[in-house]
Amino acid sequence: MALDFTAIDFETANSSGASACAVGLARVRNGRVVATAAWLIKPPSGHDHFAPINVGIHGIQPAHVVDAPSWSEQLTRLTAFAGADVLVAHNAGFDMSVLRRACAVTDEVCPPYRYLCSVQMSRKTYALASYRLPLVAAEAGCSPFAHHDALADAVACAEITIDCARRAGVDDVHGLAAHLGVRISQIAAEQAERAVA
Repeated sequence: MALDFTAIDFETANSSGASACAVGLARVRNGRVVATAAWLIKPPSGHDHFAPINVGIHGIQPAHVVDAPSWSEQLTRLTAFAGADVLVAHNAGFDMSVLRRACAVTDEVCPPYRYLCSVQMSRKTYALASYRLPLVAAEAGCSPFAHHDALADAVACAEITIDCARRAGVDDVHGLAAHLGVRISQIAAEQAERAVA
């Protein structure tokens, strides 16, 4: 087996998990990032308010997503890129909830991805005062990057996972999860809910 997975990062317009406004993806094959993709997303209706605190974090504003694909339009592109890979995200509970909730409010079937959390892996690999993405990435030997840029965050997450596997002496995500004592979870389906008017 080889260290193959796709790292993913979402940015949201507000505190709603359904308010995805950007996604970044990094495909890893044999322990190396071989492809990346990122795009803006028009958040689902009823979840499309841009909160000042979120804008202050990622810099994405309503004008930036006017011509962006809707959640439903971009979902096929996302799943085509990720394929059947295990997804890895830094604080994966957040990113998987974005996938699940955005699908629920748009009546899309949420892909039942399996996933790993690089925060959990980092806690078992590094001794740090904080496990925020930039600090963990620095410990993993990554170059400084634009935190809260979806693509930059996805690539950093990928590099952290690769470093965790290297330090653990394993060469696939299942072996890495087993070595570190973390679970490969699976996205649970959520009841469809109508977008708020």
